[in-house]
Parts: sequence; C-alpha cells; structure tokens
Amino acid sequence: MDLNLTQLTTFYWVARLGGFRRAAERMATSQPAISARIQALETRLGTQLFEREAGGSRLTGPGRQLLVHVEQIVQILDQVGETVADRSVIEARLRLGVSETIVHSWLPRLVAALNRSHPQLDIELTVDVSVNLRDALLTQALDVALLMGPVSEYTVVNLELPRYQVGFFAAPQLAEGQGPQAMLTAHPVITFARNTRPHSELRIALLERYGPACRLFPSASLSACIQMVRDGIGVGALPDVVVETEVAAGRLIRIDPGWMPKSLAFTASYVSDPPNFLARSAANTAQDVARAWEGDHEHGSLLTKNRDFT
Repeated sequence: MDLNLTQLTTFYWVARLGGFRRAAERMATSQPAISARIQALETRLGTQLFEREAGGSRLTGPGRQLLVHVEQIVQILDQVGETVADRSVIEARLRLGVSETIVHSWLPRLVAALNRSHPQLDIELTVDVSVNLRDALLTQALDVALLMGPVSEYTVVNLELPRYQVGFFAAPQLAEGQGPQAMLTAHPVITFARNTRPHSELRIALLERYGPACRLFPSASLSACIQMVRDGIGVGALPDVVVETEVAAGRLIRIDPGWMPKSLAFTASYVSDPPNFLARSAANTAQDVARAWEGDHEHGSLLTKNRDFT
C-alpha cells in the first residue's frame, strides 16, 4: 500500500496534540489542509482514525493501532535527519523562545552560529518571560526555550547555561545624599515581572531585611526597567550584563547594600518526545555558544571600571 508520508506525519501531530488546529499551528499550515490530509489517509486505509469532538479529536481503535507504527516512523526520520542529511540544505523552521536577559548577551552569537550550520533554516524568535516560555515549550508551540530553568518535566531535556549575577543599580542623581539601604526603602525597586521566580525571591529578601516599607515595580520588559532606572524613578534590581553599557557610560552606577539577590540559572530546554534532531542540535549549539561567550566575557568587567556607590 502506497502511503503518503506527509499524511502520516499530519496524523501523528493531530494524535499527539489532540486537535486539527494545534496540528496546523505545529506544521505551519491551515486547518483545512490538515483536515484534507487526514480525510485522504482515512480513505486510503478505508477506516476512520479520529472521532471528531467539540473539544478536539480522539483516536479510534484503528487510529491507536496506526499511531504505534507512525511513532516508529517518526523516530526513524529523526535519526535519518541527524545522521544522514546534509544540514546545509535542510529546509525547516526552528521556533526559538528566549528570555530577554539572553537577548542582551549572547543571542546574536547563537543566531549567527545557527545560520552558519543550517543556512536554509528559518528561525522564528519569541522573547518572553520564562513562565510563558515554559508553557509554550510544553504545549510544543516552541521547539527550544532558553529560559530560567530547569523545566521539571520528564519529557524535557535541560542543558545548563551560564548563570547571571543580579545587582542593584541607580541613576547617579538618585544616589546623591543617600546610603544604599536607605535608597531601597525610599524608592521603588524596579525589577522582573511579577509572575517570575526572581521577583518572588527578591520580594521575600527585601521583606526580610527591610520590612513592608520596600515597594516593587515589576515589568516584563528589561529594556523598560533600564529606562525607568535611568530616569531616576527607582533602584533597579537587574542582571549585571544588561546594564554594562549604561554603567560604562556613567548613566547608571551600582549600589552595594551589603548583599545581592540570587543569581539566575538558565537552561536550553527542549522536548525529547517526540524526537527532534533540529531542537537537539540547536540546544547543544546554544550551550556551546553560551559557554564560549562566558569565557570571552569578563563578567562585570565594565562595571568594575566605574565607581560603586557604597
């Protein structure tokens, strides 16, 4: 029987994702195209593969039997892509989710490296907070996520990336005549979005040290945080790397209240089931690029050339 590989792959994604719409998003096509492929496959096999329901699609008995075989085909195709195919001619799409902290550091190096190794690869970038990147990864709306991790899910592989130190920063005019600890209670602390781990940890640390007098101004945009700190609205609790240029130019200074927030742990994470050699390759490249960047980058070197406000 001559079965169409595209139809079988479409069947696989409808079965795995539980619906025609999500499969269409995963395969970058339209829902009518997905429906047409499944109908053609059902006609070819002479049996119904899905029960169409309001909330999605459910496999029939023959559909469950077919899925067992198609999963083996998908694994074989992944192995062929990894071991046989010339990556310079592979045409595919990589959906890459990135935390903004990485955008400010080594993301350009990664995109350049992927473009060299996979010149026909389309890279679709999503910049968001880590909690949203995690959700998108688990629903397979992303292939790889560079986020604050690890992601605690048995299907997810987490490759460790360099950590980022977080410090306190302020505009020079805001620091005049005030000690560091007084600044943290007299002005709002501008930092990560409310639904993030760094925000929660910082809030607890400030409350333990200074009581309820501390106020937090959270934002999902680090660029917005930097601008507000530059404008003297408050003290920034931000990764050192994202403010290096501002400190080097004298627009911001680092203040030292005698303690630092926790450093940020990042991972390159991807879902291992189903197998995806492009995701594996991209995550490994991200780890290599990040480690090389860490070696090249004297962490905090620009900061130490400017006086700290202590």
